[in-house]
Amino acid sequence: MSRSDQVRLFQTLPHACGYYADRVAQNLVLDPAAPQLDQLYGPALERGFRRAGGHLYFPHCPQCHACTPCRIDVANFQPNRAQRRCLRRNVDLVVSESIPGYNRERHALYERYLQSRHAGGGMDDAEASDFRRFLTAPWSPTVFLELRLAERLLAVAVTDVCLNGMSAVYTFFDPAETTRSLGTCAILQQIQLARRRGIPWLYLGFWIDGHPKMDYKRRFKPLQVRTAEGWAVMT
Repeated sequence: MSRSDQVRLFQTLPHACGYYADRVAQNLVLDPAAPQLDQLYGPALERGFRRAGGHLYFPHCPQCHACTPCRIDVANFQPNRAQRRCLRRNVDLVVSESIPGYNRERHALYERYLQSRHAGGGMDDAEASDFRRFLTAPWSPTVFLELRLAERLLAVAVTDVCLNGMSAVYTFFDPAETTRSLGTCAILQQIQLARRRGIPWLYLGFWIDGHPKMDYKRRFKPLQVRTAEGWAVMT
């Protein structure tokens, strides 16, 4: 690698962990000013990095190694009984690939979701600038996968589409539609999108063993996790 190809890697200052109240977190972040982030994104996904806004990061906490990158093997995925029921419950929804970005309809849904799921957590009063900063980046190959009931927007799955992998960045949905399991439905639709495009992996971010908010990821089999030796099927 020549000097011009090298990208700086930064370490963030310690900050509150988003998963455990009694822990402190730190991340490694690829230089957000690097001009070739669009080219680095796919290889970074393969190495376990994740996008948040315009940053590609990897957890690097000195006292904790709980966050484990995970991905779905798209070609070999078979929905289980509950997932097949989820698809049947949502057969009346129209799914479309839309241009990413802010609009009032998406922002209103995003606000309702955050107020229901993250009340008092600092994210529940998101302005338009927060929406743009968190969900999009000018260099990122992002698609907003929209799920609608007639004209009504029920869910948006923010999905980054690289050549050899897709990343499920964030999904927000109508909190009143609990019986539809829209979070699960969104992942199933992302798997279908990956199949249509011939993309082998859908990255789900990080899995944490024993964490109740992460347990749903185990249900998408075969699921691979990244270890020190590389990617391996979760048993």
